[in-house]
Amino acid sequence: MPIDNDVYNRHAARWWDEDEPLNLLHGSVTPARFGYFVAVLHRLGRDPSGLHALDIGCGGGFLAEEFTRVGCRVVGVDPSAPSLETARRHAAEAGLEIDYRVGSGEALPVRDAEFDLVYCCDVLEHVADLDAVMRETARALRPGGIYLFDTVNRTMASKLLAIKVMQDWRLTRAFDTPVHEYDMFIKPKDLGATMARHGLRLHETVGLGPRAKNPASAVLGFVRAQRGQMSYGELSRRLAFGQTRSRAVSYMGYATRDVR
Repeated sequence: MPIDNDVYNRHAARWWDEDEPLNLLHGSVTPARFGYFVAVLHRLGRDPSGLHALDIGCGGGFLAEEFTRVGCRVVGVDPSAPSLETARRHAAEAGLEIDYRVGSGEALPVRDAEFDLVYCCDVLEHVADLDAVMRETARALRPGGIYLFDTVNRTMASKLLAIKVMQDWRLTRAFDTPVHEYDMFIKPKDLGATMARHGLRLHETVGLGPRAKNPASAVLGFVRAQRGQMSYGELSRRLAFGQTRSRAVSYMGYATRDVR
């Protein structure tokens, strides 16, 4: 069964609601990603303040708001117009200026070499044409620009968590519709090869995953969240997503656009 990307339209109004399954992507996941991304920028000697940044697949604006708060000028692009309305409203309530635009990773509504920084999370494992997304990413980046990303690895561990627990099993699934397809998950070496075809040099990948010590309690958390006994935001915090040694579930990393 193909993945149902329309779920982001149907659930768009509730991205920031802790009882919403989409909020799993926020609780501990946003801090984990953002902490790693900022650390990479500092390691490369790039102060985020003043960077022109593009958020591909920005959804409700979780990361767009974080990058704006550290001084980036952010353009957020997403194919879901209802999600962008939620993102605009939340940013306005927070007093943040973010330029949100309807568009897709395969056809970005931006100029060539416009951005110092492009980042892309929870997107690559959903796209039908990964080559097109990488080509557009490279087009949007200035030579020497930085690309930050995360995606889901194609392993038995990711199949268990992202497919079986979160999607297939009746007692634990967050959605009653497929939001992932195992064959669309991406191994790091395959992603690196795709990047290289479009002038992006992959420098590093690190693990991103739950660090909860007891897997059984983590599975029980999904049961409780589905029953309304725990919010999905709280479940995310208890799963304690962060940088891990293993890349078996998902991974994040950075690349740069070649200087030619």
